Amino acid sequence: MKKNLLFFLFFLLGFTEIIFGQTHNNFIKVKGTQFELNNKPYFFIGTNLWYGMHLGFSDKKRLLRELNQLQELGVTNLRIMALVEGPDTEPYRITPANNYTKNLREDITRGLDFLLDEMKKRNMYAVVCLSNFWPWSGGFAQYLQWAGSIDTIPYPMDTLGNQDWDLYQQVTSSFYSDTAAKKTYLNNIQKIINRKNSISNILYKDDPTIMSWQLCNEPRGMKNVAAYLKWIEESAKFIKQLDFNHLVSVGSEGLTTTPEYNGLPFIETHQSPFIDYTTAHLWVQNWNLYNPKNHAATYSSAIKKAKEYIENHIALSTKLNKPFVLEEFGISRDEGNFNIRATTKVRDDYFNFIFNIIYQNIKNKTASGANFWAWGGEGRPTKYGGWWKNGDHLTGDPPHEQQGWYSVYNIDSTTLSIIKKYNILLQDVK
Repeated sequence: MKKNLLFFLFFLLGFTEIIFGQTHNNFIKVKGTQFELNNKPYFFIGTNLWYGMHLGFSDKKRLLRELNQLQELGVTNLRIMALVEGPDTEPYRITPANNYTKNLREDITRGLDFLLDEMKKRNMYAVVCLSNFWPWSGGFAQYLQWAGSIDTIPYPMDTLGNQDWDLYQQVTSSFYSDTAAKKTYLNNIQKIINRKNSISNILYKDDPTIMSWQLCNEPRGMKNVAAYLKWIEESAKFIKQLDFNHLVSVGSEGLTTTPEYNGLPFIETHQSPFIDYTTAHLWVQNWNLYNPKNHAATYSSAIKKAKEYIENHIALSTKLNKPFVLEEFGISRDEGNFNIRATTKVRDDYFNFIFNIIYQNIKNKTASGANFWAWGGEGRPTKYGGWWKNGDHLTGDPPHEQQGWYSVYNIDSTTLSIIKKYNILLQDVK
């Protein structure tokens, strides 16, 4: 009897290990400077679909059509938002929010459940962003206000178009030193990681559809760099203790053009053992490297600097022996026109140029993927070049940016063909 019991226990243990091993292999992992999925390299040309949760809440049929179109393009990687802070009365924010201090709004969060479940059906993987340095989804400044550390949020722009990005960033970077704000942030992260998907009944922390948890969209250290680096270490470790299945990334822009001012030391930002891969964002227009109104005089120098920027980050990532992802880049339609009828010759050339750099480095095993900014799909601005308001179509342009700026629409056939071309090329990379 004892022998039979021991045999049964050993059999059960072995069977459990087999099942666990098979399940664990379904998660994207890191091996040196590459990602692996089911013991094979995983590369991607994907996109930012930051509003996917909201589509899952408000327009499921549109979301399904757009996931199908992205699948047809070969896209397997989406960068999405999981926590959007309220209240919904604040300006330049996506609404409705799903994060209200201590409680998650269930109906909105079920939109995230739906998105992840549908991505799973299409063999897509999600980079799940957990907060934002910028106010268009609430973000760190809202946590500071909830903590009582600031009375009002110094929004970087007002209704008259006046802008003070410096003040906003200095105030927002105090988040890293604010014990109460950070505690609420971690509590809300824990709710997401431990959440059970209402459709699949899979705990998020057990769902292979999630590629990685991302601490924040574009966190900047500013003049609080030591606290910023400590926050990265503590937050990433906290996530790893909750969830050993998934990768963790920072969501950093990389070195930008003014890394010392922005408080963004690349090596230090990504060197923690709890951070699995590196990221960079590239914005030739936002950084005044390219002027669409003066294309002839600025484009050639802009793409030269873009290539140097990417290759510099790849070299630093290789030094860290971690995968590299260019997870944001974009450019406007021709001549900076916001209208969907404007041509996209420059964008097509630029996307082809950037994708080719990433593709060549993927073949050399020095890069792993890119996510363009951003998928606009079927969304259409109420006013091209205007500002988003609640009830408008969701596009690739967040509420604090002019609508139609960087959105790639479902009818931009020449741009879509380039995206598909590189995803087809990636199928032959070993």
